[in-house]
Amino acid sequence: MLTKDQFATIVMTVFIWGFAGALFGALFAGLYQVLGVLGLSGWQPLIIAAAAAAMTTSAFYSAMPVALVGAMAGVLASIGYLIASGQEVELTMIVSIAGALGVIAGGFYAWIVKGGGRPLAETLTGLVAGLLAGGSLSLILSFTGHSVGMFVLAAGVVALVGTFFQISERWLVTRSAGWLPGVLSAPVVAGLIASVVGASIWIVGGTTAVMSDGNAHGIIGNVVHDIPPGLLGGLLGGAVTGILLELFGFHIEEHP
Repeated sequence: MLTKDQFATIVMTVFIWGFAGALFGALFAGLYQVLGVLGLSGWQPLIIAAAAAAMTTSAFYSAMPVALVGAMAGVLASIGYLIASGQEVELTMIVSIAGALGVIAGGFYAWIVKGGGRPLAETLTGLVAGLLAGGSLSLILSFTGHSVGMFVLAAGVVALVGTFFQISERWLVTRSAGWLPGVLSAPVVAGLIASVVGASIWIVGGTTAVMSDGNAHGIIGNVVHDIPPGLLGGLLGGAVTGILLELFGFHIEEHP
């Protein structure tokens, strides 16, 4: 018979890990599909999409205020760039402008709210976990020769990223947070998130602007088609992984 505290812990774990997994899965599915359209193949879209999605999700998971500041700065910078540039949308320019405004906004946040280097340490840990998960899954798929759907792919990536993140967090974040300068933590994280937002907007505007209406419609249709199974796969993978990690002693309530 479960106690009240145990039941509350299970519900909280399923909710938080499921929500984070759904966010990860939807972002991963969209990035994976678009990277394939842009000409990347094999292990490249899997690893890049997993790393970018893991970095972004870990930033929102561990440093949501900083991540929200970066996301807002990225949206504002991208909209301003689109208004000023018209139809020409260059990846390097939009990412640079969004990242620069994100750094400025993050610096202003760090000036108001004093903090340490933990947000940057958590974000970098997510990036490492994403690279490891994407690399591991690409090797598994390469050796087995099987092709899997987006639902299974997203669930597998979320499960691996969550496992790598929780296992490495206890020693990697603790060690790196102490020597990472706190004054740079929020600006760097906000800049990274803003750059991801700028790149995402370029993916929609930049890739479709140079194509015919039919091709653009097909690309958007493929991305939209993969997002729901990616979201559901990430939701399931996150919830199951969260419960298993909780059973093995990685308690989410101990997360600072």
